[in-house]
Amino acid sequence: MSLVLDAPIELRNPTDPEQLSAVIRAVYKQVLGNPHVMESERLVSAESQLTNGTITVREFVRQVAKSDFYRRRYFESCTPYRFVELNFKHLLGRAPSSQAEVSEHICRSIEEGYDAEIDSYIDSAEYQDNFGENIVPYYKGAKTSPGTKQVNYNRTLSLYQGYAGVDSAFNASRLAEAIATNKGNKIKLPSSGGRLGAYQDATEKMFKIVVKGAKFDAPRRVSNTEYLVSGAKMTPQIQHIHRAGGKIVSITEVG
Repeated sequence: MSLVLDAPIELRNPTDPEQLSAVIRAVYKQVLGNPHVMESERLVSAESQLTNGTITVREFVRQVAKSDFYRRRYFESCTPYRFVELNFKHLLGRAPSSQAEVSEHICRSIEEGYDAEIDSYIDSAEYQDNFGENIVPYYKGAKTSPGTKQVNYNRTLSLYQGYAGVDSAFNASRLAEAIATNKGNKIKLPSSGGRLGAYQDATEKMFKIVVKGAKFDAPRRVSNTEYLVSGAKMTPQIQHIHRAGGKIVSITEVG
């Protein structure tokens, strides 16, 4: 049995006003985490470009994900862990599959910047294979595909909040412990109200950052150093590590 949480919405006829309107609404809902978007917050220029055929749905998704709306709610208001978790949900329609995947994206967002982190999902082969140029990203849920583990489906379902849930209502990571320990989590679909129980705020959790770097007194000697930091202090710690020339091996939750 498979479960598809949202049906694919594709822009097949760019000249059809109803189809364009449906696609624009679907992108706002998926990428922005199902918020209420006021008229003043809409990306009028990007919508016009999509309507005129000068950009594809994929490029419209990119502009929405790089908007001030998205940045304020998920980059500036969340820990790096939660930001990455939601990027996977909003842009690839799934949960992160491993701690290594999360660590890679946390480091990219801090070292290379916000735009580079967003581009890494939309320019990926996975995005292109699943959504191409004109399909709105959607939650693939537990629909089976070769090479994908069941635990990944469970995690995606844990991120899903139903049609009434709003992602910005939760600043806490839902998957930090399950991914850090590589354990499965029970599937718990939302009620009709779309809300799930509260999780511990990721800013209060402790994370272990393992860093590979050369010894100051012996540049040819390389060793691993471990740092314990709270979620609230993760960003400045990673920035310090990069300034010192260290290479982050992993980031895991320890409590």
